[in-house]
Amino acid sequence: MDLTTTYLGLTLKSPLVPSAAAPLTEDIDNIKRMEDSGAAAVVLHSLFEEQLLREKFELHHHLQYGTESFAEALTYFPEPDEYHVGPELYLEHIRQAKASVDIPIIASLNGFSSGGWVEYAQLMQEAGADAIELNIYYVPTDPNMTGEQVERNYIDTLRDVEAEVSLPVSLKLSPFFSNFANMAQRLDDAGAKGLVLFNRFYQPDIDLDNLEVYPHVLLSTPHEMRLPMRWIALLYGQIQADLAATSGIQRGTDVIKMMMAGAKITQICSVLLRHGIEYIRTLEREIQHWMDEHEYESIQQMQGSMSQMYCPDKSAYERAQYMKAVTSHEPDYDPEQVISR
Repeated sequence: MDLTTTYLGLTLKSPLVPSAAAPLTEDIDNIKRMEDSGAAAVVLHSLFEEQLLREKFELHHHLQYGTESFAEALTYFPEPDEYHVGPELYLEHIRQAKASVDIPIIASLNGFSSGGWVEYAQLMQEAGADAIELNIYYVPTDPNMTGEQVERNYIDTLRDVEAEVSLPVSLKLSPFFSNFANMAQRLDDAGAKGLVLFNRFYQPDIDLDNLEVYPHVLLSTPHEMRLPMRWIALLYGQIQADLAATSGIQRGTDVIKMMMAGAKITQICSVLLRHGIEYIRTLEREIQHWMDEHEYESIQQMQGSMSQMYCPDKSAYERAQYMKAVTSHEPDYDPEQVISR
């Protein structure tokens, strides 16, 4: 049974790709286990530009602090540029991963400034990454910034990186655009080789006992796959960029649904954090079992088959189905008993 697919110009043995799942991908032994369990490629944890800048500034402060006190101290330390700070550990991680496994290694870059993205993307390429995923985790809070300005930042970032590296570049996006179809088309025109749908923004919570705001990470659940599946089905055949599905993928049948919608791969994270890295084997067996029962010979045979392009009722993915869905819903309780209470 042929599970092979293609993504970013890479031929992959299956659509099962662990995503930027820190802390899982921070350990080389884990990446080896992912390959042994059937992963077709691995997206490394993200390199955060803010962290690199903070480390650089802190090092500069400590190197310069007190150097004016004694004349002989002026040249005691080398200049900050001579230190290997920030990205070196990440770049060495790429090199070790490439030397340890045969599957493609996709580096992940989470940045915010044009110069920063370009500099680190070049270093990732030199370290041997097979592709780069730009994980744009940007929440605009300036009320004077327009939607067009926000979108322009994405396009300019992509073009800046594309101009300096020869690797295929994908973007991991949020769904929060006024017209996501238009945004996807513009990124496609700007040279994106892949779009990963969708990034999950981790929302903060409030600790009522200590009156503090704190991060509260919630693993994804199956119902969250509906949004990326819908947009992948809408975009399939409309753009050239490969489509990758992420969020809520917990079962082999979830992978199959994404393939039928039009995805080239599925990026999995929460399911591995819940059940362990070896669960990749279970997902692969579930895919093979379903394909065998339904007489599918290959993944490519099903890709896009249930997209809007091939759906007899094209409104099924649009608003026209809203009233049908609402009116056909059957509650799992007795309305009369609720009213009587």
